Amino acid sequence: MKIKSNYLMWAAALLPLLLFVFPLWKITLEAPQYPTPLGMYIHINDFTDANPHDIKNINLMNHYVGMKYIPDAIPEFKVFPAGIIITTIIGLLIAFKANYKWYLYWGILMILLSTAGLYDFYLWEHDYGHDLDPKAIMKFTNPDGSVMGFQPPLFGSKDILNFTAHSYPQPGAYALGLGIALAFVAFFFGKKEKS
Repeated sequence: MKIKSNYLMWAAALLPLLLFVFPLWKITLEAPQYPTPLGMYIHINDFTDANPHDIKNINLMNHYVGMKYIPDAIPEFKVFPAGIIITTIIGLLIAFKANYKWYLYWGILMILLSTAGLYDFYLWEHDYGHDLDPKAIMKFTNPDGSVMGFQPPLFGSKDILNFTAHSYPQPGAYALGLGIALAFVAFFFGKKEKS
């Protein structure tokens, strides 16, 4: 059984590397004037179009209400890849050492880092949807007279004017979640081996 818990931890540590292969998140905008919804994939180090020219079209549309352009690069795109590589190396070292208690610590560390990443994503979305150019061509207000925000949802769907925005995890996020879950499974198997 000892080998089994080690193998689970090896898999747990390696699964987050799939973030370099698959997207982490996807935001889609549906509206009557767009027969094919606009969308973008968020990778660990980049944004990409769901369909050709989607990000360009989103930027052009958002320009009218004063939203910033979706950047080609953000600081997190340098930090997140390094974080995944470092935590993978730590996870592999822990799997090699085979101390089951450290499987639990690695899993908790990954949950904390993932939560921090989601919070950072929320802050980016909030800034993107609320920090509007006061000189924008079009201005929309809420019933109370305050400036309307255009923040997409962190998770789920939300109506924004005549658009419905959808925001959901993609295979990279599922691989990360599975890696975290496997670390906890490895911990319980390792604990069973010692008892």
